[in-house]
Amino acid sequence: MDGVIVDSNPLHRISWEEYNRRNGIPTTNEMQEWMYGKRNDEIVRGFFGDHLGEDEVFRHGAAKEALYRTMLQDRIEETLVPGIRDFLERHRKLPMAVGTNAEPANVDFVLRQSGLSRFFRATVDGHQVQNAKPHPEVYLRAADLLGVAPEFCVVFEDSSTGVQAGLAAGMRTVGLSTTHAELPGVSLLIRDFNDPALETWLAPLTQSAS
Repeated sequence: MDGVIVDSNPLHRISWEEYNRRNGIPTTNEMQEWMYGKRNDEIVRGFFGDHLGEDEVFRHGAAKEALYRTMLQDRIEETLVPGIRDFLERHRKLPMAVGTNAEPANVDFVLRQSGLSRFFRATVDGHQVQNAKPHPEVYLRAADLLGVAPEFCVVFEDSSTGVQAGLAAGMRTVGLSTTHAELPGVSLLIRDFNDPALETWLAPLTQSAS
């Protein structure tokens, strides 16, 4: 979702920096780069320390994401990755799911506020799986809910963690350069959903699925 449906990483950086500041933690660029594609429990422990209990980890994660949603509230439309709405509309007859490490409240907020929830037959968030990306569980569960074999699925990812998860699930993986200029291992790298290379690459796959 983050970096694929919404180009939200700049706001995640700002909200993490502000949340950490409120808790007396300086935020470096290395910390910000490290957190891309990770689940909140990993990020909180990375920023605040492994000594935290489960309740503290959850509290910090929930408070930071509430701050993020407040910042995103009036910026949903401008934050959508270019072309995503038209792309989903063109392929609405195909089974599609959201597979993300994000918090369930963020998933619900983004899909509801953007009006994109109608395109997805299933959503799998970071709280529905035991193993976060780069483990393939989130994508394997999404494929199972859609009733589609992994080898017939295409994953869209913006992070190396997500690409690893898609490849480990045995799925073709398309990279978006919203977060990283290069994503080793992807079958195709595009800047956004307006990239003409995307439909050319997808055509033989979607025709066989029709």
